[in-house]
Amino acid sequence: MSRRIEVALGERAYPVVVGAGLLGDDGLWRSLRPAGPCLVVSDGNVAPRYGAAVLQRLGLEADALHVVPAGEASKTLERCAGIFSALAARRATRDATVVALGGGMVGDLAGFAAACWMRGVRLLQVPTTLLSMVDSSVGGKTAVNLPEGKNLVGAFHQPAAVVADTDTLATLPDRELASGLAEVVKYAAIADPDLMAWLERHAEALLAREPAALSEAIAASVGHKAAIVARDERERGDRALLNFGHTFGHAIEAEDGYRHWLHGEAVAVGMVQAARLSAFLGLAPAGDGERLAALLARFGLPVRGDPAMAPDALLGHMRLDKKAQADGLRFVLWRGVGQARVVGGVTEDAVRAALAAA
Repeated sequence: MSRRIEVALGERAYPVVVGAGLLGDDGLWRSLRPAGPCLVVSDGNVAPRYGAAVLQRLGLEADALHVVPAGEASKTLERCAGIFSALAARRATRDATVVALGGGMVGDLAGFAAACWMRGVRLLQVPTTLLSMVDSSVGGKTAVNLPEGKNLVGAFHQPAAVVADTDTLATLPDRELASGLAEVVKYAAIADPDLMAWLERHAEALLAREPAALSEAIAASVGHKAAIVARDERERGDRALLNFGHTFGHAIEAEDGYRHWLHGEAVAVGMVQAARLSAFLGLAPAGDGERLAALLARFGLPVRGDPAMAPDALLGHMRLDKKAQADGLRFVLWRGVGQARVVGGVTEDAVRAALAAA
């Protein structure tokens, strides 16, 4: 049984379909078939598993599959240029469709290519990781990384639909599953104390990949994100709250060179650091941060940063963060579980103290 969550954006509204067996649902794929040229973008891990099924459902030949190396290091302008060349080779016009088949890296990269090609063509998101299902495939954010920082070159480009087949999670490595759970915890942390309590009660079921628990977590997360995106598509208000933990987390990823830390792992540490910064500034009780850290640890996620990463190096990346302003650093902090807020003018000394504590 599948669930359908609508992202209500007027004429650009689209469905997020969540459920088991969706890659084999002929009726669903018949409704999604492109009218013009189509390119499926995937990575070296996902394409061998699911590429043929998606090509078959869309009525495409093997040469419609464009594969990039797996890993965040592929999310570059150079790899994006490779997608442009593949689109050109297929004589893709403005009625073309780009299908992003994979995790968050593929979704961001292929989505950015779709946003740029002929100033924007149709995009289908087919996430195959928990993180991409609950977060990056929904909401239209697309981007590539630069050596100076993560997601610095990007565009808003909403998909025509998101198809999240939970069967693909069966082959997801445990570390990748935990990385996705970090983003589920984020939704609880910023907006939903009841979801936080539910996650605490069902942590073992989620780690055991029980289908009902996973579907519930995904649907709850997508529901929160869809509602926020409908209110604030371009991140001028509430949508910024979705970046809880991300200013710290993106700095960790950039300093690491996108080599070892998974996105959800960096965000897990970033959320703990944001909670500690909130406590340091007198905004939130320290106990809520400890509760957050305990739940993340139950999911096998790191809750402490790498001591080899110098605070000043991390601060250098934060100064390039998209939320930074002329009056200083801006962070998504909280008053406790379910009470996130954007705080500007945070001093670098306060950030250093939070980094030292976490």
